[in-house]
Amino acid sequence: MSAEDSSEPTYFSRYAHLRMSRDADGILLVEMHTNGGPIKFDARDHEGFTDAFYEISRDRGNKVVILTGVGDYMADIDFGSFGNVGDANVWSKVHDEGTQILENIANIRVPLIAAIEGKAHVHTEYALLANVIVAAKTATFHDLPHFAGGIVPGDGVYTMWSYRAGAGRTEAFLLSPRPVTAEEAAAWGVVNYLADAGSAVAVARDLAQQYLKQPEVTRRNTRIHFIQPLKERIVREVGYGLALEGASANALVQQMMAASKA
Repeated sequence: MSAEDSSEPTYFSRYAHLRMSRDADGILLVEMHTNGGPIKFDARDHEGFTDAFYEISRDRGNKVVILTGVGDYMADIDFGSFGNVGDANVWSKVHDEGTQILENIANIRVPLIAAIEGKAHVHTEYALLANVIVAAKTATFHDLPHFAGGIVPGDGVYTMWSYRAGAGRTEAFLLSPRPVTAEEAAAWGVVNYLADAGSAVAVARDLAQQYLKQPEVTRRNTRIHFIQPLKERIVREVGYGLALEGASANALVQQMMAASKA
């Protein structure tokens, strides 16, 4: 493994729940975390990730990007931090950031590898924007925040899963969400490489080194070519999906308020 580059861009340390390090070959490791442990995704992350992925995408010092989490990929979310999601003004911000996060990940113009350890139960759509997914054999995939919680899976999770796994399988999965093993996700075509527990990042680094053997323009243009169909689907579907999700969030809040008064 190459030594880390001693001159790091300032954005590497700008985001509280993202730890970034880049080696001398230009492989950028992006680790999602909360206080050094598994991330509990919150409204601050929803805002900050929008900017972080934009900065990653425009930094030509990044030759390959690996996205992972500490302990788990992402297993928990702080719903309360988003405020009253039944308020149209609150949801407008969620809507804009949710769309822009995916657009900015899709605009990363070098090979992107997702390295999944533990639970990938929240925002798996970020990982599915990677060119390849390496998952530990002990990893599981799930969709905790949406239909099981009373809201539409409209933030891109349907778009990404249906692109990778097929529409029928994805609809059944999102209507009856359950943990899916890494082996099952591989059979669906979502996971590309299975790794021993704790070694997903190491396998991702090996893949990154293989990709680095090709000319930079080849690497960049291949990513651009491969991601284009998904970029088109993001533009067509995600803003609309988030609008539908926002309406369902409003209905859920009203239902909860009525129940509390009963």
